[in-house]
Amino acid sequence: GLSAIAQDVLRQRPANGAVFAFRGRRGDRVKLLYWDGQGFCLYYKVLEKGRFPWPAATDGSVRLTAAQLAMLWEGIDWRRPDWGAPPARTG
Repeated sequence: GLSAIAQDVLRQRPANGAVFAFRGRRGDRVKLLYWDGQGFCLYYKVLEKGRFPWPAATDGSVRLTAAQLAMLWEGIDWRRPDWGAPPARTG
């Protein structure tokens, strides 16, 4: 299913080493598909509350850095991360 979408819709080889992310319609579920050299690994996550932030795709796909993907997986809005307050004093 998902590997066929990666190949037919996104025009990518599913076994090329990329991680493919798919979000459910409601936005609270995400699946990551990855080929590890022996077979496909499927990671599935459902948020208890809220929605996964999702990039706007103009051509059907978006490339994310490893850091952006990690934030997406954790439910952090990678477009506007809140890193907290800077240190009050340095040195």
